[in-house]
Amino acid sequence: MSASTHWLPTAAAQAVLERGGNAFDAAVAGAFVLHVVEPHLNGPGGDMTGIFVTADEPDRPVVLMGQGPAPAGATVEHYVAEGLDLVPGSGALAAAVPAAVDAWFLLLRDHGTWELGAVLEFAIGYARDGHPMLGRVGTTIAAVSALFQAHWPTSAELWMPGGRIPAEGEVVRNPAYARTLQRLVDAGSALSRGTSSREDRIDAARREWREGFVARAMVESVQAPHRHSSGTDHRGVLALADLAEFEAGYEAAATVEFRGHTIAKTGPWGQGPALLQTLAILAGFEDRYLDPSTELGAHTILEAQKLALADREAFYGDTEVPLAYLLSADYCASRRALITDLASHAFRPGTVPGRHPHLPPLRTNYEPPALPGNAPVAGLGVGEPTVAPTGETRGDTCHIDVVDRWGNMVSATPSGGWLQSSPAIPELGFCLGTRLQMTWLEPGTPSTLTPGKRPRTTLTPTLVLRGGRAVTALGSPGGDQQDQWQLPYLLRTIVGGYSPQQAIDAPTFHTTSMPGSFWPRTWEPGGAVVEDRLGEDVIEGLERRGHVVTRARDWTLGRLSAVVRDPETGVLQAAANPRGAQGYAAGR
Repeated sequence: MSASTHWLPTAAAQAVLERGGNAFDAAVAGAFVLHVVEPHLNGPGGDMTGIFVTADEPDRPVVLMGQGPAPAGATVEHYVAEGLDLVPGSGALAAAVPAAVDAWFLLLRDHGTWELGAVLEFAIGYARDGHPMLGRVGTTIAAVSALFQAHWPTSAELWMPGGRIPAEGEVVRNPAYARTLQRLVDAGSALSRGTSSREDRIDAARREWREGFVARAMVESVQAPHRHSSGTDHRGVLALADLAEFEAGYEAAATVEFRGHTIAKTGPWGQGPALLQTLAILAGFEDRYLDPSTELGAHTILEAQKLALADREAFYGDTEVPLAYLLSADYCASRRALITDLASHAFRPGTVPGRHPHLPPLRTNYEPPALPGNAPVAGLGVGEPTVAPTGETRGDTCHIDVVDRWGNMVSATPSGGWLQSSPAIPELGFCLGTRLQMTWLEPGTPSTLTPGKRPRTTLTPTLVLRGGRAVTALGSPGGDQQDQWQLPYLLRTIVGGYSPQQAIDAPTFHTTSMPGSFWPRTWEPGGAVVEDRLGEDVIEGLERRGHVVTRARDWTLGRLSAVVRDPETGVLQAAANPRGAQGYAAGR
């Protein structure tokens, strides 16, 4: 079974499975197609996190770490000297070391079975020969067209050929990216088949990415000053040594037990454990408090999320995080006791012995300190182009889940390197990402910008285990909303008995009552965004309880996908998001 946020990556992944490949071969094939067909949501210059189990060790969830760190030149002192008080949301100063491609190649090397060229032939074909453009891609290009034309001419050349935005459904191509992928394949193929292994050939492609023509082009691209979301012009700081020294890797998953299931996430260098904290807080409530379709359930869930997300801001980062304490029964009971019948409008991180929680700026609006004569350009991107306060999905991230006949299962969330992140690199066919905007320029925070440290990513795929065996892989795009949209799915399937597709289809909601992870990092005290079909009685009840409700129309929130395997029967299921008529699940 395969499921993703776009039908073509799902189809590519499923084609690999049909031809004998395993879940890891399929996921990598689908992921590179995502780069091509959802360029406004992810790109090879970005990042990814994954979580998987192998058929040989179905009880051991492993995190695939594809989040690059800050370059050596990305110091607080440098950014402050550039006149900045926040890391910009677009432009090369926001670029972490690109990590997604290396992570996918690593997964293929260690757990796949196919050669790199066979896996990438789908993406190469769509980039070279064309694919129908999504209307949302055109909408994104239109929103930043003035920026492209005035300041990012290479992006205008790539995404607005002939000065026009391609129409929805028009066949579009990215021959530069097709050539980039083919050159990576060729780097491995150049090795003698008689003296090299499949693993050697994949490693040769990884070296070409980190040290060869790709690395050189990326570093060269940041040398010219260009417009950032701050409204000012800057050079980037990415260097060849940053790329050569980074390698993706594997880590143990963070887990929590909930109603007979084990939920597995990344460590607290990402936001994943905030979902674990929320579940640990909710675990002490009776089931009637856990129904997202009721006023009581929605209120309780929103309040628990606010508490966990406050701890995310106060304690999480690529540093020593007291996660065992934050997930402990006593601590979560103390947090649970803070939930009342009324909505909180306060920022309330917990108290951890020996720790001083970071209290971020609590701003409801922000004006960048643009230098004189450098006013911001209309349409300039502001951080991750995720969900507007109205609930409108403007794009953000992608997701893919795969399970094969043997029980290998993978969930992965690729992101970053959106076409609107920074100027396109013409010879490569993509741009750099902007994940460093999730760091702070204030000293002493758990996620202060620090060379060699990873920004606290929002990318947060999920694995669910039951009886020591993986049963579900799921995830969603959505920035700060990713885990918030996955939580109702978990509650509806584990507690409510919903099928995977029923849980994805059901109306959802999220809180905006925490500082955003993306530039300009504002918040809305007491804010709650809901789909209208949650129902008038429920919505009005939330408003009476003090939630500042934004109605997002009927089918706007959440872009989940999931695959499910029953370890007793071997029966597989898959489900995908119907919102936007773009997500797709397939299998047999």
